[in-house]
Amino acid sequence: MDLNTLISHLHTHTIDGINNNPSITSIEMDSRQVTTGSLFICIKGDHFDGHEFAEQAVEKGAVAILSQVELNIPVPVVIVSDTRRAMAILADAFYNQPTQKLHLIGVTGTNGKTSTTHIIEKVMRDHGLRTGMIGTMYMKIGEKVYETKNTTPESLTLQKTFATMVSEKVDTAVMEVSSHALDIGRVHGCEFNIAVFTNLTQDHLDFHKSMDDYRRAKGLLFSGLGNSFNHRKPKFAILNSDDISSREYQKSTAATVITYGIDNNSDIMAKDISMTSSGTAFTLVTPFGLKTVKTKLVGKFSVYNILASVATCLYSGVPLETIIKSVEDLEGIPGRFELVHEGQGYTVIVDYAHTPDSLENVLTTVKQFANGKVTVVVGCGGDRDKTKRPLMASIATKYADCSIFTSDNPRSEDPQQILLEMEAGAEGNFKTIVDREEAIKFAVNDARNEDVIVIAGKGHETYQIIGDNTLDFDDRLVASKAIKERRN
Repeated sequence: MDLNTLISHLHTHTIDGINNNPSITSIEMDSRQVTTGSLFICIKGDHFDGHEFAEQAVEKGAVAILSQVELNIPVPVVIVSDTRRAMAILADAFYNQPTQKLHLIGVTGTNGKTSTTHIIEKVMRDHGLRTGMIGTMYMKIGEKVYETKNTTPESLTLQKTFATMVSEKVDTAVMEVSSHALDIGRVHGCEFNIAVFTNLTQDHLDFHKSMDDYRRAKGLLFSGLGNSFNHRKPKFAILNSDDISSREYQKSTAATVITYGIDNNSDIMAKDISMTSSGTAFTLVTPFGLKTVKTKLVGKFSVYNILASVATCLYSGVPLETIIKSVEDLEGIPGRFELVHEGQGYTVIVDYAHTPDSLENVLTTVKQFANGKVTVVVGCGGDRDKTKRPLMASIATKYADCSIFTSDNPRSEDPQQILLEMEAGAEGNFKTIVDREEAIKFAVNDARNEDVIVIAGKGHETYQIIGDNTLDFDDRLVASKAIKERRN
């Protein structure tokens, strides 16, 4: 695509310097990825300013630059007021509007996004569709899995990924949509067919500053469904009727609203819930009939994730029987209430719970089936919302018999200081062990038969960030090793 054709999609821009019309072979926002024929986009981020790398990009072969300021370089410089916003427009055009060729499902909320997207993707795959998935853990196109850096990638990466999905004959794509991504426009240009809301509780207040702003950002997914009605390709907002924020999101969208819930009357409901340490059973109430569901997933929070997935898949045209069979066959989701079993007489659970609400959900679930002492190993990430640290400690000491405060990903912060801020909220028995591996070992060595240990906060993560170093660290492997060492 030539430059003039590409930038014709930008309705406000000027061209500075050389005014020729080179052929654009790729669009890049990382100067290290630039090759001959690239359009380089200067993005001003928190840590780097892409404008400083424009000259380097030209040396590597960039034939044009998208910038917010004038640059003295020997290629056309397209100047716009906001390069990030313009990037989304150009990426959508360059990759030929790929999301318009997909059935695209976006899932937002504080907790449950990863589990819900995994359930939806499995159901769609079991229905015979070719699927794609983008989220916290990885990107997946068909059976191929790729690493991700962010829950929701930048618009350029997103559109390139969706274009790959289209070329790989993907029918349905499901993705986690973070509030951060919504707020800065990473999903601009994404044509969602279904938007799903899980829940809203405190998190990310380091970025949003207030719960009202956090709530507003999530709502952009639902207002983004548009105002038009297409009966051949209808749009749906799937909302949790038990979360008060759904009332605001219902007002924000012109799409057909489908509700799900447990406590309030909803289109899709769960009743007669029963639970053990090995699974959950409930009666599923839908407009298509009542069915009994028996799942290996544990907890009321898992039921909510299943209900959201059932609603999404039903209104994507998947038969109810197919959905139930797929849900019942699901073994579990990595790092989400995942059991570490090495033949020990006590239970060890690894969970991603890193917010006050998610930690409370996990611990209250455990208390329903625990016959012995409940121990929780938990920390809080550095360079993140500090206000939730005492709240996490308060919940840990409220619901667990023994709480062990330890490092999560301290990043640039002093781990000791993070733990002091947690301790300020403690209301019961706790112990502080800075080293996470030592904390897990202590919990394992202290356990007796029928006790339950919850290792919270990192879940599926296979690393720990301390200062500038990213170290190999997997709670599941560390716990497994500690169990074996104790036995030996």
